[in-house]
Amino acid sequence: MFKLKPITKEGIPQAIIKAERYRMLNEPDFSESICQDILEIEPNNQQAIAILLLSIADQLGRYRLDYSAKVKDLISRLNSEYEKQYFHGIICERQAVSLLSQNFMGGQFTVYEWFTEAMNHYEKAEAIRPAGNDDSILRWNTCVRLIHDHNLHPRSEDPFSTLME
Repeated sequence: MFKLKPITKEGIPQAIIKAERYRMLNEPDFSESICQDILEIEPNNQQAIAILLLSIADQLGRYRLDYSAKVKDLISRLNSEYEKQYFHGIICERQAVSLLSQNFMGGQFTVYEWFTEAMNHYEKAEAIRPAGNDDSILRWNTCVRLIHDHNLHPRSEDPFSTLME
């Protein structure tokens, strides 16, 4: 049917700016498309991979698409172990936030699990973070506050024990 047209290597810096701008305008699907065009020309462009991961994270909850394989592939393409852990945390945190508004049986436990998974990745990132970079700490603290604000807690070992009391 239609064939995608490649962008030029010289156009990549401007495309990065546009991808960031579309993310800030809450148009993550446009940002995602631009990043895909960049990655067709430069498959290991770290900036495009990072923006693409954030664009996907922005869409969690908006669309019911399974991005897990795509996210794993993108994270594996990051050069920095810090960024791998940090972005994995971002994806988990955004998944938790997207589930907060959904009211399903046992959902609060699932949300808690996503937040704690994010926090595990943020702790790993914190341990190897560049000097002066407190992003992983800021994200950890956000998860803690959301857990407290929404009174989230882990599943009990025996879900029927509270019913029998």
